[in-house]
Amino acid sequence: MVEFITMAPTSGDGEFVGAVHNSTGKKVNSWTGTDESAERPPSLEYIKEIALAAENGGFSTLLLPTGAGCLDSLAVAANLIAYTKKLNFLFAVRPGFIAPTLFAKQFATIDYWSGGRALVNIVTGGSPEELASDGDYLDHEARYRRTREYIVILKKLFAGETFDFKGEFFCLKKASLYPKPVKMPQIYFGGASEIGKSVAAEETEVYMMWGETLENTRNRMEEMRTLTATHNRELSYSVSFQVILGDTEEEAWNNAERLISKVPPAVLEQKRQIAAKGDSIGVKRLHQLMESGKDHQFKIGPNLWAGLTQVLSGNSIALVGTPDQVADRVVEYVELGFDKVLLRGFPHLETITRIGEQVIPKVHQKLNQVQAV
Repeated sequence: MVEFITMAPTSGDGEFVGAVHNSTGKKVNSWTGTDESAERPPSLEYIKEIALAAENGGFSTLLLPTGAGCLDSLAVAANLIAYTKKLNFLFAVRPGFIAPTLFAKQFATIDYWSGGRALVNIVTGGSPEELASDGDYLDHEARYRRTREYIVILKKLFAGETFDFKGEFFCLKKASLYPKPVKMPQIYFGGASEIGKSVAAEETEVYMMWGETLENTRNRMEEMRTLTATHNRELSYSVSFQVILGDTEEEAWNNAERLISKVPPAVLEQKRQIAAKGDSIGVKRLHQLMESGKDHQFKIGPNLWAGLTQVLSGNSIALVGTPDQVADRVVEYVELGFDKVLLRGFPHLETITRIGEQVIPKVHQKLNQVQAV
């Protein structure tokens, strides 16, 4: 059975992607499409509404992102667990910015208080400028070597071990964890580079991918399955999309164009430079898809649009269409082997509410019909 994930827009939200909402022309965060003066600031009341809409709309999990433009994920979750009953919280954490023992303590505390609703998303990458602003100057390969050590340490702590560890980046003596998590948490992780795929295959439980074309995604799934088989392991798989809905397909495409209608040229140039200078293989893959669709209004497949990639880094490929069409596309990806699907959109609250009412039930219905044949 497929699980649905969404995310908390903890950097702000609004009707338009990439719009600058203040008079200073402040740069927009190209990972999220918002700035500090976002149309909808990430207040406790708004993020609480998001969490409740997700819980009531058939989503199992809320991703709490990390980054300079986001609220702290652990602090957000510490508040949200009081308002929710069954929603899981997927914490994004960067290994370079918080010691594994400290993160494990914070994570396990929230897991304990929430009754086992905490999950871990290890994020290795980011723009070089943002990483440097936090004092992380490691190169791409070194960051993934550090990530491998970080995951190994977390798993030992979560398992209740008391242990010594001496690696390239971390050295621990008689490390242990109190409290233990309610259950052994799954490690969510994404990485499109060779070393990233190696870390995923050897150490993690859920491999996260940004949505691409069906063919590209099928090829990546086959590659990862072959790689994990060499380690006698199997992974769970998650795929992420933006969603743009309409009562008709024409309306949905009009909504897509409206979403980016207020993007200043400077924001497009900022994003282009980030894609060119950055070392994220995943970001470069999406940028290439966007370039390949330029002559077709950024349409790269049935109900599949790369227009948001002009503005957003990371999860930017969108499913565009009626609820039925979007459900059909989701089913196609589930049939490739994804058991987790992350869906989000702009503005986030209205989008996930409609997804919960009109898309998720249709996906379950269509999958039940397929299984009954």
